[in-house]
Amino acid sequence: MALHRQNSGLAEKCPIRGVLDRLGDRWTVLLLIELSSGQTLRFTELRRRVEDISPRMLAQTLRHLEEDGLVVRHVHATVPPRVDYTLTALGHSFFERVSGLIDWADQHQHLVRAARAAYVAPAANAPM
Repeated sequence: MALHRQNSGLAEKCPIRGVLDRLGDRWTVLLLIELSSGQTLRFTELRRRVEDISPRMLAQTLRHLEEDGLVVRHVHATVPPRVDYTLTALGHSFFERVSGLIDWADQHQHLVRAARAAYVAPAANAPM
């Protein structure tokens, strides 16, 4: 249940809203980074690489990426079951566009952190 979404039908009419929602997801970009090398990675390996993601959120995010056609899931009939994930051609195309944003964040993170540290909320300085 997504409380932040409106029921007005505008979301369905906007052609980019769904894609931007996926990009804005907290875990999507981190998983795309891990899968961008072209390797097939197991669920447990993805969980190890993205240390602070819960198994539930990892499964949910991977399901959404699979639903959008960005990731393909391979289930192997072994005991215990082995599940691998790989970026699709569409996923690589998506990652190519997102990589510019990732590069910008990497190059400017120190400036953003400095701005956050220097920021003083206007309400904090207002006389009472």
